Amino acid sequence: MEYVFELDVSGKVEDVVETLLQLHRASCLDKLGDQTAMITAILQSRLARTSFDKNRFQSVSEKLHMECQAEMVTPLVTNPGHVCITDTNLYFQPLNGHPKPVVQITLQDVRRIYKRRHGLMPLGLEVFCTEDDLCSDIYLKFYEPQDRDDLYFYIATYLEHHVAERTAESYTLQWQRGHLSNYQYLLHLNNLADRSCNDLSQYPVFPWIINDYCSAELDLSNPGTFRDLSRPVGALNKERLERLLSRYQEMPEPKFMYGSHYSSPGYVLFYLVRIAPEYMLCLQNGRFDNADRMFNSIAETWKNCLDGATDFKELIPEFYGDDVSFLVNSLKLDLGKRQGGQMVDDVELPPWARSPEDFLQKSKEALESGYVSEHLHEWIDLIFGYKQKGTDAVGAHNVFHPLTYEGGVDLNSIEDPDEKVAMLTQILEFGQTPKQLFVTPHPRRITPKCRSFSQTCGHNAPLADSPVSPGEESFEDLTEESKTLAWNNITKLQLHERYKIHKEAVTGIAVSGNGSSVFTTSQDSTLKMFSKESKMLQRSISFSNMALSSCLLLPGDATVISSSWDNNVYFYSIAFGRRQDTLMGHDDAVSKICWHDNRLYSASWDSTVKVWSGVPAETTCPKRHRFDMLAELEHDVSVDTISLNAAGTMLVSGTKEGTVSIWDLTTATVLHQIPCHSGTIRDAAFSPDSRHVLSTGADGCLNVIDVQTGMLISSMTSDEPQRCFIWDGNSVLSGSQSGELLVWDLLGGKLSERIQGHAGAVTCIWMNEQCSSIITGGEDRQIMFWKLQY
Repeated sequence: MEYVFELDVSGKVEDVVETLLQLHRASCLDKLGDQTAMITAILQSRLARTSFDKNRFQSVSEKLHMECQAEMVTPLVTNPGHVCITDTNLYFQPLNGHPKPVVQITLQDVRRIYKRRHGLMPLGLEVFCTEDDLCSDIYLKFYEPQDRDDLYFYIATYLEHHVAERTAESYTLQWQRGHLSNYQYLLHLNNLADRSCNDLSQYPVFPWIINDYCSAELDLSNPGTFRDLSRPVGALNKERLERLLSRYQEMPEPKFMYGSHYSSPGYVLFYLVRIAPEYMLCLQNGRFDNADRMFNSIAETWKNCLDGATDFKELIPEFYGDDVSFLVNSLKLDLGKRQGGQMVDDVELPPWARSPEDFLQKSKEALESGYVSEHLHEWIDLIFGYKQKGTDAVGAHNVFHPLTYEGGVDLNSIEDPDEKVAMLTQILEFGQTPKQLFVTPHPRRITPKCRSFSQTCGHNAPLADSPVSPGEESFEDLTEESKTLAWNNITKLQLHERYKIHKEAVTGIAVSGNGSSVFTTSQDSTLKMFSKESKMLQRSISFSNMALSSCLLLPGDATVISSSWDNNVYFYSIAFGRRQDTLMGHDDAVSKICWHDNRLYSASWDSTVKVWSGVPAETTCPKRHRFDMLAELEHDVSVDTISLNAAGTMLVSGTKEGTVSIWDLTTATVLHQIPCHSGTIRDAAFSPDSRHVLSTGADGCLNVIDVQTGMLISSMTSDEPQRCFIWDGNSVLSGSQSGELLVWDLLGGKLSERIQGHAGAVTCIWMNEQCSSIITGGEDRQIMFWKLQY
C-alpha cells in the first residue's frame, strides 16, 4: 500500500524523511535490545539539539527555576520533550508539538502531586489540579530520578504554603467518619499506590461488588447480593481454589497460586475497547480480540471470573462512575461476529438494569451500601494492605506471580539488553500489584449499625442512670445537637473571666455538677475551691509540701480526690472540710487519676497504672475507705497521662518515651502499644464513640489511632508542644506551650484558629457536658473561664 503525507510546514521534508529512515533502520534490527538502544540514541540526540522555547512563558517577569528533558505519559504512548518550571508555572513542550505546542499548568491550581514508578523505575511524577478526579492534568516520566525528585521538591515546597500533603492515613480518618465516600476513598488509595489512568500497566483497580446478575430486581438489603470482599476473585469459587492450591503445593519455589493478575493492560482494554479501540489495536498488533472473548455481557464476564481457569480480574473505576460510553458501541465499531451469529455491539446488562445509566447508578449504590461499608476494609487488606505479601497473603489465598510485586526483579542486574527489554515488557503486560500502603489490618468504617466501639453502649453515667419517660426521649438528642452546634462554633470561643489563684502552675480542674464550685490543683501543693457565683476563693487545702498533679470530683460532689508527687492520692471531704483518706499506692509521683463506676485508676512515674476498688464515699460520716488493688497495668517507663473511654471499658496511657498503650479493662490486658511520639506524651483521650484515640506530645504531634486495629491513621504537627486538649472526634481544642488555644480540623488536616489565652503554657482544660463552657489553667498560675458566643 502507498500512503501520501502532506506537511503543514514547507522545508521540513528532508528532516522528516531523515528521521523516518533512521527509525526504519532501527525497526529492522534483529534484536529487541538493539532496536531500543538505537531509538533511544536518536531521541536523545534530538532532545540535545533543542531546548525549551522561553517565548512560551505566560509572562515576561517569570523566573526560570529548572529545565530538563522528560516524556509526557499517556496510555501506551510517551511523548518526549522539555519540562520547565518557573515561580508560577509548570510547562511541558513536546518535541513533536502534539497534542499542543506547549502544555501549561499554573502552580496555584495544583492540588496534589504524586511520585510514580514508571516501568518499575522511580521516574514518574503525576500532577492533579482537582481533589477527586480520576484523571490527572499531566503525567511526566523523567530520564533521571534526580530530575524527578528536584521537580517534585520544588512543587511540594510551593504547595506546602497552600495545600496540606495527604497520606493514606489522613484519608482513612475522613473515610471512617463518613466524610469520604467508598468510591472517593478507593480512588485516593489507588493514587497513593502508584495507580494512574495514564499507565495501563498500573490502572486504578476497583472491586467486583455485586454477586447477582440474574435477578429482575437488585436487593441491596440482602447480604447474598454481594461478593465476599474478604477473598480475592481467585478464591471465590471453592472447587477452582482447591485445584489451584493442589498445583501450588506441588510447585517449586517461587510458588504462586494464580498464573494471571487481577489488573493488567489487557484487562483494562477488555473493558474499555468501545471507547479506546486504538489502544486495543496497538496492544494486539492491529487486531481486535476474538469476538467471543470480548466484553460482551456483564453476567458472562462475572461468571468467567468465578469459573475460568485463568481469569481472576477485578473491575476498573468506570464501573462506579457517571460515563456510560464504555458500555455502548457509539462509535459503531466492527468488533466481529460471535459463534451464535450475532454481532458484538453494546454490552449486555443484567435484568435489574433498565439502561446503562441505571446499571451505573445501581453499581454506585451497591458500592456505597451498608454491607460494602462494613466489609470494604477486608478487600483493602488484600489489595493495598497486610494480606498483599508474606504469610498473611498465603493464608488469604492471595499469592500472585513474583514478577507482579514491587521489587520482584532487579532490572539493573540484568546485563543482556535483549533480556532486559523482554523482562520489562513481560512485567508491564502481565500486570502489577499496587504499592503496599498498610502493614497492619485496615480499620473498618464507622457505620450507623456499629457507632460505638465498646463492650457496653453506654453514654455518660448521669444520662444513662436516669429513667427516661417516653415524652422525654429527645433530651439526649437535644444534648447531642447542642454539642454538635458547640463544636461547629468552637473557633468563636471568647474569654469571659480570669483569676490568679495559685502560686505555681495549675495542674488540674474539676467542677461540681451545677457548675458553681471549681476545684483546682497546682504545683504549689494546694487544692483550691473557687466559687463561680461569688468569684471568691473559698478554700485552700494543702496535704504535703509536694506538687499536686490532678484532681477529680466523685459522683455526688461530696469528695474531691487529688494526686500528688509525694506518691499518694488524697481524698478530701467537702462537707466536713478535711482530708478523709490517703491512698499510698505508688513508689513514685502519681501523675494522673481517673474515676469510673466506683473504681479509681492511678498513673505513676513508677511505670504502673493501678486499678483500685473505691467504696463510694459516705456523705454522712467521714469514715475511712479500704482500697483493694484490682489490677496493675505495667509499663516500661514512667506513665505521664491516662484517660478512660465513656463506658469505662478501656484505658489509654501515654509514657515518657512516647508510647501510647490501649488497655482492655475487662481483662486488664494491653490491646495495642503504639510508639508514635518522640518524647513525653502530654495528653491522650478517646473520642466520644471510643473508636479513636488522640494523643499529643512534647514533639508537637497530634496523632489519631484507630482503637480496633491500633493503626496510626492521622498525624498533624504543630510548631510547639500541645500540653492538653479536648475533642469530639472531628475537631480538637488544644492548649499550647505558648499559652494559645488552638482549634484543629482533623478531617481537613488543618489548623483552623489560634486564640490568645495564657501568658505561659496551657496546662489543663475542662469542658462541661453541653460543651458550652470551658475552663483552662496555665503556667501563669491563672484559671480562665471561656464562653462560646454564637
